[in-house]
Amino acid sequence: MALFERLSEEQIKDKVNFMKRYAGAENSAEGSLVDANSNVTNKNIAIMETEMHKMDNIQINRYLIREKLKELFPEEPNLPDQYIEDLESHLIYENDETSFKPYCASVTMFPFLLHGTKILGGTSLAPKNLRSFTGSFVNFVYQVASFFSGAIATVEWPLYFDYFAKKTYGPDYLKTHRKDIEQELQGTIYPMNQPAAARGNQSVFWNTSMLDKDYFDWLYGGFRFPDGTKAEYDGTFKEFQMFFMDWFRREREKELLTYPVLTCSIHLNEDGTPADEAFARNISKHAEKGLSFFVYESKTVDSLSSCCRLRNQVTENTFSYTLGAGGISTGSIHVTTLNANRFVHQYPRDKWQEHLQPVIERMHKYLYAHDALIHDFIDAGLLTPYDAGLIDISKQYRTVGVNGLLEASEHETGGANIDFYTEFLKLVHEQNVKDAEKYNVKFNCELIPAENLGVKNANWDKKDGILAGRDCYNSYLFPVEDDSYNVIDKMQLHGEQATKYLDGGSACHLNLEQLLTADQFYNLILVAGKLGTNYWTFNVLMTCCNECGHIDVNTLPKCPKCGSENVDYATRVIGYLKRITNFSLARQKEAGLRYYNKSKTE
Repeated sequence: MALFERLSEEQIKDKVNFMKRYAGAENSAEGSLVDANSNVTNKNIAIMETEMHKMDNIQINRYLIREKLKELFPEEPNLPDQYIEDLESHLIYENDETSFKPYCASVTMFPFLLHGTKILGGTSLAPKNLRSFTGSFVNFVYQVASFFSGAIATVEWPLYFDYFAKKTYGPDYLKTHRKDIEQELQGTIYPMNQPAAARGNQSVFWNTSMLDKDYFDWLYGGFRFPDGTKAEYDGTFKEFQMFFMDWFRREREKELLTYPVLTCSIHLNEDGTPADEAFARNISKHAEKGLSFFVYESKTVDSLSSCCRLRNQVTENTFSYTLGAGGISTGSIHVTTLNANRFVHQYPRDKWQEHLQPVIERMHKYLYAHDALIHDFIDAGLLTPYDAGLIDISKQYRTVGVNGLLEASEHETGGANIDFYTEFLKLVHEQNVKDAEKYNVKFNCELIPAENLGVKNANWDKKDGILAGRDCYNSYLFPVEDDSYNVIDKMQLHGEQATKYLDGGSACHLNLEQLLTADQFYNLILVAGKLGTNYWTFNVLMTCCNECGHIDVNTLPKCPKCGSENVDYATRVIGYLKRITNFSLARQKEAGLRYYNKSKTE
């Protein structure tokens, strides 16, 4: 084998032209050629260098999957070619095809609690106090993130922070050492939002959860720390969660902190009301003050939304050491996404089942090939988090993504139609269940965020003469630009009828003109509980002053602090909070079309 293959002069020119194009782009998202990073703010040479290799990685990935398909399905000699045809026709899309890594993980931190970062090849021993915990935790998350292309969730982080805070400062630490706690939080959160060398100078995709009492008891009931201390909800942990939410909100007035993506998990009674009313009321107060977060609601505590929308079934909850359950240890190996709009344009509705079934079957085979490739990497010792016990591949999902479902519904029914969504998603779900048993792996279905893919699919469809409906296929089940849909309408479309088949998750984004009162927000929790809208959030345009740097949670024409009219606005692309001017140009256009409902829930 030659030391390296020489590039042709034409290939070199293509690379150089890309460098020039990137250098002249408005921002990093716009400069990317094939797979823009959704959480990158500024363009720089480190990102450019990473971007240059993405097309090469795509070709290598496709070669590897083709070879795996030949190995796994020798009775289907045409399957590798069909795989390329499905990709190049844009019927399907391989998410994060520029990476060879698994997609996302909700890891257990218990091995870290016992052994520190040494389990990942680091140098830190098991943390002994709050200072050592916060310092090594940041390194831990960045180390884990370097092995995954998507988000990393650490559900246990609030529990461990509270434990070490009590251990260091005593049970009254929020009263006696408030400044010290704030300092340690600052030393955790700000580094998580810093660009780093891992994954092309991106910050880490980090998610965590605030839990009500029932979720806490489900995950940590009987859990004891290495010194024998029992995990308890009442007392400091419950107080710390609310303290953190208040602190995080105040810090966002100084800096637009994207991470952690925060989810509040609420267990519901059978009538759809919160089992832990005090928790629901408390998070409503934080919403009133302007803290933006996701809400996950479920009548069972055997699932948890740990990433920006991935719904994890933890029915078995089997991950435990001798000291008790340490976390859910799950996630998604890979996502392969179906362009629903393209599909329905290709096949009449009475032929759906006939044609959708084989498409989903093929997608499962492609996902199974990705799974086999990841197994090879684990066996070769290339994916340390699996060897360290942070994640169990048998508990991870192989995810069928869906994009363009609204546009498909508009083509078939003339608008957003819950019955259409149900019919379509049920077919996908049924095939997922059938093939999960066949291959002995977990499949699920997700209405993917599609920060970049939504634009790509719309462009590809328009280029091929397919009615696209809009320039970006969002992950909403309602037209984001339509002012005739009120908040309840939107929650209904994301209600149980459809979302029960989206076991990989979906998110209902409520774009609001103004902040809700605590009572209004609590009413929304009740509405979501009754409708079965299991994962939702609200977005109010945040005002960012370009002169003094102040950030206000309200939508204002000028800075309330210095009076400057030189202001920018921030909201979520889909999952991640950032300035609109840092969106890709297509996403900036889409953001400008979003209708913001008046803050009225009745």
